[in-house]
Amino acid sequence: MYGNHDTTSVPVEAPAADDPTFDRDFMALIDDDGRVEPRDAMPDAYRRGLVRQIAQHAHSEIIGMQPEGSWIGRAPSLKRKAILMAKVQDEAGHGLYLYAAAETLGVDRADLLDRLHTGRQKYSSIFNYPTPTWADIGAIGWLVDGAAITNQVPITKCSYGPYARAMVRICKEESFHQRQGFEILHTLSHGSPQQHAMAQDAVDRWWWPSLMMFGPPDDDSPNSARSMRWGIKRFSNDELRQRFVDMTAPQSHALGLSLPDPELAFDALTGHWRYGEIDFTELFEVIKGNGPLNAQRMAHRTDAHERGDWVREAALGYAAKHARTEAVA
Repeated sequence: MYGNHDTTSVPVEAPAADDPTFDRDFMALIDDDGRVEPRDAMPDAYRRGLVRQIAQHAHSEIIGMQPEGSWIGRAPSLKRKAILMAKVQDEAGHGLYLYAAAETLGVDRADLLDRLHTGRQKYSSIFNYPTPTWADIGAIGWLVDGAAITNQVPITKCSYGPYARAMVRICKEESFHQRQGFEILHTLSHGSPQQHAMAQDAVDRWWWPSLMMFGPPDDDSPNSARSMRWGIKRFSNDELRQRFVDMTAPQSHALGLSLPDPELAFDALTGHWRYGEIDFTELFEVIKGNGPLNAQRMAHRTDAHERGDWVREAALGYAAKHARTEAVA
């Protein structure tokens, strides 16, 4: 998903095997790499954890439309505008898939949105950063969507069937988004000196927030161990972060851009790229609501939701009328 950093929820430990509440059949299914379906019996904590994660993911998709949507009218060409419009539309679709997956767990979409609007559920902190230049759209595609893909591909194998199946299409579309961002930055970095500088500035600003998308270190992540035990997550925050760095560092060379980390270096002994220490203070502040655009993002979201009341009312009215017609027939 867009980040594993919802540290505001109270962690719930997975039950030990000698716990009388331990569901041996359920855990046998998990250990056998099976899929849990909506009508299957499942622990309440498993259901709650899934609702928390899928809801945060869905919220992130629809909030994530804002930073890029603001550039649709300012894209540098009709081609760029059309591509960006398609991408923003994809994000809306991803949100719909995910809300539908959450509803299979017995929650109501309207309630999930209310939780978002009232601050009881979170979305990815990455979308609280500004996009002052066109190069930011490239950096979001290359770095933010690249980090999202790293997080999301393992979810296609998660233990909950509806979530895993929704992620198959989402990951395919996100891969196009990442390539689009790379192509934007490649064009800029090989353009004029001013364009190259603009691309480098965007990468400098988005690199560290992108690394924070994977969440705090494993020792400080309250939900990670439980999610992994239940097969919701397949890899820890730190493992995913390392995968992302290993993928992105060589790509930066192809772009002709540098990453803003003086400690970044390839370690031939481990086969991995070393990177500098991350200051997670910024992450926690943004999660608390103190990011550059937290208030603006939520104000825009709640205003759009209120202005869309008539659409929802019309849809419900039509559905009710159609149901009455079907009943008569």
